[in-house]
Amino acid sequence: MISTFIRLFLAVLFGGTIGMERRYRRRAAGMRTHALVCMGAALVMLTNQYIFTFLGASDPTRLGAQVISGIGFLGVGTIVVDRYRQVRGLTTAAGLWSCACMGLALGIGFYTGAICAWLFILITISALNKLETTVLGKSRGMVIYAEFQVYSDINRLVALAGEDGIVVIRLEVIEPHGYSGEEDTRSAAIITLTLPKNLAHADAIKRLGACPGLLALEEI
Repeated sequence: MISTFIRLFLAVLFGGTIGMERRYRRRAAGMRTHALVCMGAALVMLTNQYIFTFLGASDPTRLGAQVISGIGFLGVGTIVVDRYRQVRGLTTAAGLWSCACMGLALGIGFYTGAICAWLFILITISALNKLETTVLGKSRGMVIYAEFQVYSDINRLVALAGEDGIVVIRLEVIEPHGYSGEEDTRSAAIITLTLPKNLAHADAIKRLGACPGLLALEEI
């Protein structure tokens, strides 16, 4: 009884702390979702262990394998394509899957593996996120969303970028946010750029923001 309580409690605690970080970043799956996934996976392994111990005719890995494959339905629900046509939610989906695996380890009593996994998951989704942001901020590659008064203003932005040594790698014209039909003359584009070595992302946004006819500009 005590061992069962400890395993389920640790599953809720470990899953909840990971979910808290996701909720802090306003992701779809938060503390409760991660806690329930981890606890449910732990309970599956406890049930599997119970059946194997008292009936002796069960495959001790069968239910756990179903958890690993079945968690996909939750992961799919967290992956979306945003208004900039960027895929979001992959980290949250991977975190849910990792939580399920961690719950399986807790359920079978593999505390060392579960604790190590918990620490590495937290490091990956928090500390590595800051490192990734820093590295991307210093990279020469950049993707922006730009909104213009009329379609021809796109050429002005491309010309302005060329004057500053910014190379346009890819330009995709899309409908602007809140597009109201043919009477709406606005245009928008998602543009992939390569910056010169001495130009920071913030400075590039500032220079391109001076383009005539530009209504909105942001890095995505």
